[in-house]
Amino acid sequence: MSRLLTKEVAVGGITIGGKSPLVLIAGPCVIESEKFTLTLATRVKKIAEGLRIPYIFKSSYDKANRSSLRSFRGPGLLEGLRILERVKKELRIPVLSDVHATDEIPYAAEVLDILQIPAFLCRQTDLVVAAAKTGKPVNVKKGQFLAPWDMKNIIQKIESTGNRKILLTERGVTFGYNLLVNDFRALQIMRSFGYPVVFDATHSTQLPGGLGNRSGGHREYVPGLARSACAMGCDGLFLEIHENPERALSDGTNMLFLKDLKSLLEEVIRIDAIVDRRGHFGKRP
Repeated sequence: MSRLLTKEVAVGGITIGGKSPLVLIAGPCVIESEKFTLTLATRVKKIAEGLRIPYIFKSSYDKANRSSLRSFRGPGLLEGLRILERVKKELRIPVLSDVHATDEIPYAAEVLDILQIPAFLCRQTDLVVAAAKTGKPVNVKKGQFLAPWDMKNIIQKIESTGNRKILLTERGVTFGYNLLVNDFRALQIMRSFGYPVVFDATHSTQLPGGLGNRSGGHREYVPGLARSACAMGCDGLFLEIHENPERALSDGTNMLFLKDLKSLLEEVIRIDAIVDRRGHFGKRP
């Protein structure tokens, strides 16, 4: 077994990977309103600052893959980016959101610090390459249908543009119908490719389409999965958060209550402090 460090990816004043401490990527699933978004971002930032954990805000301007045609999708590209830009400038924190089509990318790249490729779109070559060509950091969510070693092909697509600012996110793998499970070997396997790996603890508890016209979820498993991922040595923790998930307009059943964020972060910070994320990397099983 060989010992190696992942590359460092700079996002604003934050460094992800290498010898850097755990980074938090968090926010509501979707932008529900301008006031809601700014208020939640402010409260999460305060918690993160109090714990000295680097923080990147996440929320979607458009949920393009909702189960039902009637489901809330968000404010849309231009209005959503305007709100994210306000969060970025007023709170002085980096922002991340999903991109779904190549024609969105020029607009998104003007505002976003990280362009995120959704799991369902991670093999869409034109989208991945267009995002990479902006020169911005690109966070690729591993598709629920992919093995961790398959992510190497996606890395090569991004690297073909000269972009080495790559993050890989684990969010569970399909296990039968309407169920995701986690294979924590995936974190170690993907880190062996040399790029930082993020663990999405909230989407990993999702039941895709499990409620018929919307997805379900089991948020009670979020803390345990987050602790496990940090023990495996992930570089970042991805959490979707809401003050009252029961009233959320998207993915409420797998989002974390804001009131529970501080205690969970205190736990994972302690775990991160004793884990050597520089790690020992095995080969593909």
